[in-house]
Amino acid sequence: MTYHPKSDFIATMIERGFLADCTDYQGLDEALISGCKPAYIGFDATARSLHVGSLIQIMMLRWFQKTGHQPITLMGGGTTKVGDPSFRADERPLLGPEQIDENIAGIKKVFSAYIDYDSDAENKALMLNNAEWLDDLNYLDFLRDIGRHFSVNRMLSFESVKSRLDREQSLSFLEFNYMILQAYDFLELNRRYGCVLQMGGSDQWGNIVNGIDLTRRVLDHEIYGLTSPLLTTSDGKKMGKSQDGAVWLNAEMRSPYEFWQFWRNTTDADVGRFLKLYTELPVEECNRLGALQGAEINEAKIRLANEVTTLLHGAEAAAKAEATAREVFEKGGVGGDLPTLTLSAAELGDGMSIVQVIVKSGLAKSGKEAKRLIAENGAKLDDAPLTDAGLMIDAGALSSPIKLSAGKKRHALVQLG
Repeated sequence: MTYHPKSDFIATMIERGFLADCTDYQGLDEALISGCKPAYIGFDATARSLHVGSLIQIMMLRWFQKTGHQPITLMGGGTTKVGDPSFRADERPLLGPEQIDENIAGIKKVFSAYIDYDSDAENKALMLNNAEWLDDLNYLDFLRDIGRHFSVNRMLSFESVKSRLDREQSLSFLEFNYMILQAYDFLELNRRYGCVLQMGGSDQWGNIVNGIDLTRRVLDHEIYGLTSPLLTTSDGKKMGKSQDGAVWLNAEMRSPYEFWQFWRNTTDADVGRFLKLYTELPVEECNRLGALQGAEINEAKIRLANEVTTLLHGAEAAAKAEATAREVFEKGGVGGDLPTLTLSAAELGDGMSIVQVIVKSGLAKSGKEAKRLIAENGAKLDDAPLTDAGLMIDAGALSSPIKLSAGKKRHALVQLG
């Protein structure tokens, strides 16, 4: 990892489009210029992998380390037991300790691709778990020492809470405590590690400000908050979602090819912005690529897909994904890294309907959706239009793999195992 002068961080955040707001630009900039400083972002363990929606925060931590500072990835082993109510319409399902630990183990795999935890440098990254200090809190002591610093009136004014109440949707006491626990995280990280900065999405602004106020009241320390915009694509869709669900970062939940393909399918208007946020290409090059028109923008999208996939899965995986895509789309082949459905002879029996096969392959979520896909001429079998929803697939039909397509951009292989 190449390091830059310590004063580059805020300039990088502004130039590349990461910055939504900061509690004190000048104070933070002066603190960072003075030497290597720790900063953290918290990640709750609600699933076995983070998805693309978290990638903007991961890249912020990466840039923080590249500019000479110490990133802390804080795993929410404690706060996940409560659940963040920020801008949610309902309460998160509660997870047990074993599931939370499994999720943390899955999430940890991603971070090491972006952040250096192993060097001997002053800014070696730390991975911590807030269960370390939250699990053993004494409730009465916590209320007396920490709870007295929080104003319920002020907490009710935060947009993340206010929006729930305005819609007359229930906000449990359990969830209401989340912002107190997150504020306490910042206090503990400052006390234990000298952490001076919490970063997060703009939906975390209220929680971050609470932590700053609490730390000032209890320790009289000056600390800072910085948020990134909540990203949507140019057509208004939430970042991290695709036609077939969340774009997970763990390879076992979304293959490198599918990950690459997600970025290759970026809308033209988003290419320049995504290059600045999700790659390390110089800003001038990002702007040049993003301004391309016509067929040339497709090469910019391939560059985006290669750069982002290389950071997460490595250069070899990115090159393999590009080669597979070119074979599939340019040569009409089946490729070597497409999502693959393997069916046994026992599963097939006397035959399985093409509708079931399409659902099992992941190209449709239900039989109804698969039938509609066929009826609307959106399905292909080995690149030929598929028009018969009653077609049966047996072992003979799978003597060699078949290629199924849904539209122009989603494909899967089906083979006999």
